[in-house]
Amino acid sequence: MRRGILVAVLLMAATGRCWPQAFDPNTPDGAMVAQIQSESDAAHKQALLEEFVEKFPTSKQAGWAWGQLQGVYLQAQQYDKALAAGEKSLQSNPDSTEAAYNNLKAAEAKNDPDGVMKWSAETSKLTRKEAASPTADKARVDYAKQVDTYTEYSVYAMSLKTTDPAKIVVLVSSLEQRNPQSPYLSKAYGRYLNALRQTGQGDKAGTEAEQELQRDPSNEDVLLFAADYNREKKDLAKTLTYSQKLIEVMQTKPKPEEVSDADWEKKKQTMMGVAYWMQGISYNGQQQYGQADKALRQALPLVKGDDQLLPVVLFQLGVADFELGKTSKNRAMLQDALKFSQQSAAMKSPVQTDAANNVKTISRALGPRK
Repeated sequence: MRRGILVAVLLMAATGRCWPQAFDPNTPDGAMVAQIQSESDAAHKQALLEEFVEKFPTSKQAGWAWGQLQGVYLQAQQYDKALAAGEKSLQSNPDSTEAAYNNLKAAEAKNDPDGVMKWSAETSKLTRKEAASPTADKARVDYAKQVDTYTEYSVYAMSLKTTDPAKIVVLVSSLEQRNPQSPYLSKAYGRYLNALRQTGQGDKAGTEAEQELQRDPSNEDVLLFAADYNREKKDLAKTLTYSQKLIEVMQTKPKPEEVSDADWEKKKQTMMGVAYWMQGISYNGQQQYGQADKALRQALPLVKGDDQLLPVVLFQLGVADFELGKTSKNRAMLQDALKFSQQSAAMKSPVQTDAANNVKTISRALGPRK
């Protein structure tokens, strides 16, 4: 997709409407347009353009002049001026895809989520109109479609940069409303669901996660959210279902093109470790301690180095093995339970005190060494 975006930008430069409308050089505004076109000094040309829009604000060439100034301001990183010039250009030429697109680029450069939402939507509207025009040639139609796709990418990219959960919700919602089939929607959905939860809309997030999985059942970020949401709700059956599906997806899903091998391997390890842990605690909750032991032992090597999750996995493994050892009178299993509980108790975590108490209980069950 990055290549497609680059093509769109190149087409912008190649096909941009940089020429004024037909003009009479014998009129005051026409004479000034001719003077601007013949000017080779960039600074002087900018000054002439600024003079033109001040002297001839109602000229048929005003939209062209504002568009030229928009490009100058954008290149100079004067983004507020570029946005103002783009709006002026659109007042004269409401169908100017280039003016809307360049305002989108200015909003991106400012890291302005509201501006990106506004100008991505406006650019999309104009490109779709252009692509549907019976007079547009193939190159122009292709350009319009690629820029329309870029507008979706722009919203997605801004949702990754934004730290305000409320802004993330609005950004991704706007993308979903515009194109529910956008490839960037799936990429943004996990972050969107977490933002919903952070803004106090956890139940809505849980419902939307299940709906999204009907559309894209292999979305690992959404599967992780759905499993964790149901874990918090103590719905053990759903937690097991979603965590198992997550494991299956991460074992078979090919690496996305935009992700490095190292980052993908790290993500796979992290997600599978969390999924096995959620399976383990769910099986413990169902008193299926053999299944819990199996899942938690699979989680253990995957969460090494995770100071938050490792002590919790060790704690749950100690619980499972204690119950198994107590029921079967298997001393080796009780010794494993003691070992895992001791390791958990040695690490700072929310379960550290409980792990220390379990160490005492398991030690009593083992009794003195013979």
